[in-house]
Amino acid sequence: MKALWGYVLVFILAAAPFFEAYGVIPIAILSGLSIAPVMIIGLVGNLLTVLLLIMFINQFKAWRNKRRKDKGPKESKRSVRAQNLWKKYGLPGLAMLGPLVAGSHLTTLASMTFGGTKKKTFIWMAISITTWSIAFTVLLYFGIDFIGLKDKGIINYFNGN
Repeated sequence: MKALWGYVLVFILAAAPFFEAYGVIPIAILSGLSIAPVMIIGLVGNLLTVLLLIMFINQFKAWRNKRRKDKGPKESKRSVRAQNLWKKYGLPGLAMLGPLVAGSHLTTLASMTFGGTKKKTFIWMAISITTWSIAFTVLLYFGIDFIGLKDKGIINYFNGN
């Protein structure tokens, strides 16, 4: 039962903005959850919210513009960085680098705002989220002994060790 809640938590955290799949998946694996289900559940959670954002982008933009009017116009550092990435590398560059700088949800929003199509934005975001999730999982998995966390805290929490 403990493991089931772990998988549910992986889905929820991967779906939530700023708790990217590439951060949640390695931690869940270190916690003792199985690699394949964690990868699938984490990616589905993150990609589902990105897809929903793309599908409802017009409603989201209207909500965001209304909210910004109340606070006054302000351009954040993250949006300036995203715009610079877009100008320099286009959709592929923003999709690949943006999640590391601003998160996948803000990168998706920026990609759509700067002129990316829904289909291409989703494809590039899926490639990016999957690539970074695999990369961080491999790095963390092989680096875990190097930093000496094998028997501390969250490591193997779901295994009961």
